[in-house]
Amino acid sequence: MRKTVIVVCLALFAAMFLSMPRTAQAKACYSPVEAEAEQGIRIHSELMVIGLNCQHMGAREGMNLYGQYRQFTADNGDLFAAYEKILLRYFKNAGYGDPEAQINTLRTGFANKISNDAAKMRPDVFCSRYAPRITKAAEMKQVDLRRWAATIYPSHPVSAPLCAGAAG
Repeated sequence: MRKTVIVVCLALFAAMFLSMPRTAQAKACYSPVEAEAEQGIRIHSELMVIGLNCQHMGAREGMNLYGQYRQFTADNGDLFAAYEKILLRYFKNAGYGDPEAQINTLRTGFANKISNDAAKMRPDVFCSRYAPRITKAAEMKQVDLRRWAATIYPSHPVSAPLCAGAAG
């Protein structure tokens, strides 16, 4: 009887293991390039929310922060497209059925987090605190933007741990 229970438990465990997304089985971690890609998408998503919420700032000087964000996006479109390709490949290799949906979920989560920050602050306080990021990012060369994306801050961890032995 005990042997039967053990066999049944092992069979159930095997069935659960095989039904889990391959992420949990084989690829539950990021390489440094994948971590950079996720952080790059986070930065881009956050800047979009900041630009939309603070676009009025600088209006007297003829500057629109959302316009500045859009120019930043155009100037770095190839980098953001590369980041998306890296994450699409990661999600595909990890066994997700719809890698595009996973990227959209990441973007939405990042945008929601900073939108919640905005909702908790007065608009002028939020914009004075976050709007300078757009100007700073717009002035960066791509190598600096990549360095920023490759830096993982404890307050902004990536959604998967770095793979063992992965150097940043």
